[in-house]
Amino acid sequence: MKSYWIKSVEENDRVKFDALEENCKTDICIIGGGLTGLTTAYNLSKYKIRTVLIEKDEIGRQASGNSTAKITSQHGLIYKYLTDSKGKEFARKYYEANERAINKIEEIIQKENIDCGFEHVPAYIFTQSIQEVEKIKDEVDAVNAFGGKAKLIEAKDIAINKLNSVDYVDNSNEKLKISGDNIEKENLNLEKDVVKERMKQILPIKALIGMEFENQAQFNPYKYANALAKICSNSGVKLYEHSKAVDVDTEDGDEYYVITLENGCKIKAKYLIIATKYPIVNIPGFYFMKMYQSTSYAVAMQTKQRLFEGMYINSEEPTISLRTAKIGDEYLLIVVGSDHKTGAPIDLSNSYRYLEEIAKSLCPEGSIKYHWNTEDCITLDKIPYIGKFSGLWENAYVATGFNKWGITTSHIAAEIITDQILGQENEYEEIFKATRVEPVKNRKEVGNMVKESINSLIVRKLEVPQEEANQIQAGEGKIVEVNGQKIGIYKDEKGEVYKVNPICKHLGCELAWNNLEKTWDCPCHGSRYDYKGNLIYGPSVKNLD
Repeated sequence: MKSYWIKSVEENDRVKFDALEENCKTDICIIGGGLTGLTTAYNLSKYKIRTVLIEKDEIGRQASGNSTAKITSQHGLIYKYLTDSKGKEFARKYYEANERAINKIEEIIQKENIDCGFEHVPAYIFTQSIQEVEKIKDEVDAVNAFGGKAKLIEAKDIAINKLNSVDYVDNSNEKLKISGDNIEKENLNLEKDVVKERMKQILPIKALIGMEFENQAQFNPYKYANALAKICSNSGVKLYEHSKAVDVDTEDGDEYYVITLENGCKIKAKYLIIATKYPIVNIPGFYFMKMYQSTSYAVAMQTKQRLFEGMYINSEEPTISLRTAKIGDEYLLIVVGSDHKTGAPIDLSNSYRYLEEIAKSLCPEGSIKYHWNTEDCITLDKIPYIGKFSGLWENAYVATGFNKWGITTSHIAAEIITDQILGQENEYEEIFKATRVEPVKNRKEVGNMVKESINSLIVRKLEVPQEEANQIQAGEGKIVEVNGQKIGIYKDEKGEVYKVNPICKHLGCELAWNNLEKTWDCPCHGSRYDYKGNLIYGPSVKNLD
């Protein structure tokens, strides 16, 4: 499924680049063609430094092209946490870096005359839980204490409260009743239906209190990425699509990096920038021990008018993110949520339906037009990793762990890495330092991550399922044992069977079946493969057997 952003760009208008078919040498090699890689290339192009950017698929079509595209320094309830754990000055710099990124994006758009639907809108955090009210107030106080600008908003002034069309949600039977559009839910086992519990928590949406950040922004990230790629190419940057890096090595006394592509071509570079969302290099760096991947889903509903001004996200679980976008004379309501740790062994089949019901509650007459999903890297201390990749590798840089706030963070990363390559000091580089090794505050999450990784690597491999392949239903995927060997089997609606070795090519974790997207997902580090075994998301760089 493609996002609205990607579908909004006609195929003939999409920027296209050839694959790299021969060895080459350059000053800088950037691995990854999302906003981080493109913005860094854009910055470096001003200095006439030979730069090569390679992308394993197509420019801007993964995390960047599937984001909510909120350009904001409001990253959930982050500033009270940073103030308590790192100090007021640290929190101020984090805020300031993101505010500066908003201005940087606008500056690029204006300077380069990029048509990408950029507009300033406020950003809001709200809560429906009485337990979260004081947290919202504390967050406002924390932001204002270091000189930021946050405003407490009462329930009567929160726009989404005025949209509510829900009469009630009856979870005792198989109906969800919504005024103006009664939706019959028949033949459902609601005891196993994720919608049941989540709808009870969410609908009707009645925000008790909120926090406003003024002068934030939103845009179409895919149009922006396409424009950046064209500008970089015209400025001398060499861009290559369908050029997947599968290995990185050093030679000549660590003076050069050799990047090996899937087709055997090699790139020799003095500087290396790994901008692949999740680093494809495990050692040195060890980023697979410091973060995990989270999958979230989005639906977009076409509406006759803009339902509300601004961007919204709630502070409690389950998380719901709301924004609008203009398409011609009409608008889209974009609802994002259904987050889960990638590879979690849970039923995902109703993830989109859950979001559709929320959209319907806000606009019963609207029409659902788009569905998509994406992955994000979540760091254990809630702070991205930006800067030098490892103390063992000189002139190698990384940007990862954006915690679902990649639009501003990608531009922060581009500024920091560009300054470090040029030998210039960046006032924000220390707070995002990628090589930090201080104790992680979020010990509960560390424990969960270790436990889940061990379960996938060891325990689950000992639990041998006995289902035979012929017991798998059409449209179903399972790991079964056939002649003493574990096999991941998917049977399509026509009864054709696809078989893979269900062991992730990254670090050997056993994969889990995603019954919504029909993919094999890694619960350890978030690699995803389609039912034929083809790699969709890294950090793995190889397809399944």
